Amino acid sequence: MLGDPTRSNILIALFQGKALAAGELALEAGVTPATASGHLRQLTEAGLITLRRQGRHRYYALAGEEVSHALEALIGLAAANGHMRSRTGPRDPALRAARICYDHLAGAAGVRVFDSLSARGLLELGSDMIRPSASGRDWAQSFDLDLRALEKARRPLCRLCLDWSERRNHLAGGLGAAILTQLQTRGWARLEKDSRVIRFTDAGQSGFEAAFPIPATPGAGP
Repeated sequence: MLGDPTRSNILIALFQGKALAAGELALEAGVTPATASGHLRQLTEAGLITLRRQGRHRYYALAGEEVSHALEALIGLAAANGHMRSRTGPRDPALRAARICYDHLAGAAGVRVFDSLSARGLLELGSDMIRPSASGRDWAQSFDLDLRALEKARRPLCRLCLDWSERRNHLAGGLGAAILTQLQTRGWARLEKDSRVIRFTDAGQSGFEAAFPIPATPGAGP
């Protein structure tokens, strides 16, 4: 399913978490609506995308966060092995800095969130477990995050997602999504139209760095 250029372009177009119509996806993939229709049917049957109906309109979206994780990992694998289909474009620096990965923050900014929380002891990490520590729960409350509500949801509260541009982990799951939502609610960042790029305002960048500091390594120089 993923090896076909048309289908991979359709999936990448849905990667930012939006639901798009078949005509929009045909434009993204550079094919006719009739060709796109066949590919959309195959992707739906494979369980990679879902069809949503709203009145007379039909929209397609990724089938879930697991599909997003798989795409992010495969993009990273392709980039690491020199198998990207085209050279990086002028917008790539912005994508590497901060972007949306399904519904959570990725790129250098996403990795900073995870590094900050883990370095400050706000996350407990195990071989097969990641969760907020007691101090992490206090931090979440101070950052206006309702962990109790997030824990009642069906999705995992915390999940690691391998960042394709940084080759390191960023935070996914309900907590990762809630942090991104809070950044947008505070007016610190916004999703750029028709893109996966997350843009920080000047004040937002300062607020973000203050909220997610990186502790100095003991013994490090000035």
